[in-house]
Amino acid sequence: EMEHENYTVVTEFVLLGLSQNHKVQMILFFFFLLFYTIILPGNILIILTIQGDSQLGSPMYFFLANLAFLDICYCSVIPPKMLADFFSHHKTISYSACMAQLFFLHFLGAAEAFLLLVMAYDRYVAICKPLHYTRLVNRGVCCVLVGATWGGGFIHGIILFALSIHLPLCGPNILDNFFCDVHQLVKLACANTYIVELLIFLNNGVVIVMCFTLLLISYTVLLLKLRTQSSKAKNKVASTCVSHIIVVFVMCGPAMYIYGLPFQAVPMEKVVALFHTVIFPLTNPMIYTLRNKEIKGSMWKLVSKYILCCGK
Repeated sequence: EMEHENYTVVTEFVLLGLSQNHKVQMILFFFFLLFYTIILPGNILIILTIQGDSQLGSPMYFFLANLAFLDICYCSVIPPKMLADFFSHHKTISYSACMAQLFFLHFLGAAEAFLLLVMAYDRYVAICKPLHYTRLVNRGVCCVLVGATWGGGFIHGIILFALSIHLPLCGPNILDNFFCDVHQLVKLACANTYIVELLIFLNNGVVIVMCFTLLLISYTVLLLKLRTQSSKAKNKVASTCVSHIIVVFVMCGPAMYIYGLPFQAVPMEKVVALFHTVIFPLTNPMIYTLRNKEIKGSMWKLVSKYILCCGK
């Protein structure tokens, strides 16, 4: 660290991690390694299945494949460093790596939240305007919407990045967590950064609350609309909507808990952050898949075909 103009120029941060106990760290390492060994290939299989089956060419599956890809990218930001740190007694992260981690975490996280909004729009048109569905949600529109989610996520991430690098850090360079995030840096900032902190909160907490509110309203409208559907259509659509709602709560719940209250200490922050950044993202596509007979059938065909090819 170097002193400059009454505040500290930090060159690296010390991460306290999930636990200081070596045995606990080893147990956590093998648990997360097993989790990734099972779930990560599952997400890749979802993408390969949707890409390889022409019957899964509808926009809903196109968005699901993009969600699986986003989740794979999102889970490549925090976990690799976390797993490596389980074997390190002195866990550190450089300032530049911290900023990169912060940017990609919020870039990909926001892109996923926006993609969930797009998926809600897709279900709304499919249920409420079925005769106009092929015109309103064609392949060109789908590509534009997915591109917009990536663009919106990038803008969100770059704004937080730009605000974070201008935070003058006065506190010790110790982060009581297993990764580097914006609200932890705010805790180390000098007392004269209220405007920056407010902008960070508006760009972070407000965005996730707005996304959650819009998603909740849209699926409430859809479930109310189901009362006019036939029993067969009602069961199929309700199953899809329930899957979407579960993912919305799984993703937005922890994010609102962490970022919803500006600059306050959050009880159980590490545990909530662990589920938010490591466990839940990879399970999101699985939630959709386990409730969908078409994609489960296609996945089984793909796996069976691969096993037969390997057996020859």
